[in-house]
Amino acid sequence: MRLQRSRKVPDWHEYLACRRESTEHAILADFFAGADLSPDLLISEAPLMALDLETTGLDPRKAEIVSIGLVPFSLSRIHLPKRRYWVVRPHRVLEPASVTLHHITHADIQGAPRIEEVMPEVLEIMTGHLPVVHYRRIERPFLDVAARSTWGEELSFPVIDTMSLEARIHRQSLVARFKRWIGRPPASIRLHDSRLRYGLPHYHGHHAVVDSLATAELLQAQIAGHYSPDTPISMLWS
Repeated sequence: MRLQRSRKVPDWHEYLACRRESTEHAILADFFAGADLSPDLLISEAPLMALDLETTGLDPRKAEIVSIGLVPFSLSRIHLPKRRYWVVRPHRVLEPASVTLHHITHADIQGAPRIEEVMPEVLEIMTGHLPVVHYRRIERPFLDVAARSTWGEELSFPVIDTMSLEARIHRQSLVARFKRWIGRPPASIRLHDSRLRYGLPHYHGHHAVVDSLATAELLQAQIAGHYSPDTPISMLWS
């Protein structure tokens, strides 16, 4: 099955060019320049970077980042030795419910840097890569809040969202709509359940590096099963 794009996405070239010219910070200018990849670039040639955040909640207006994981990869190889991981000390006290979820404790964050201290390094490593996430409504908004706190400027960028790709296949296709019409429940597009459909191994989730690795493997499987290495990134990004 070869899926075609029938959706609207932002004009990333226009946005990134505008932000590159308007920002007062060199690190942001470099990031926006590096994110301005050609929409015709083939996914097989794209410099990919799996990204995952662990947070104290789902609302970026109230919750905070407690860890960040980055794993560079391509369609043929995952560069796990080059992974990066940060534990971040939030400004608010950790709630028991969030500790239960991500297993980052008060002892773990004691002495850890604030998000404003790690953001320059995070963006420097991400520069020139196309981020790959599973559910962009976490990673992009939380990093936007972090950028505003660090530099006083907004931050947005194109990503490939593996959850969105699963939704196109298993919730928005004609087959998926027919299944809903006859009363079948929609397929789960959570990271673990999505991986199971491709026969990928089970990992213990809610660790930023582990989930980044899991997301990278999922995209590799999605491209192999439903797209092509010659797919332009504009058909995949959001």
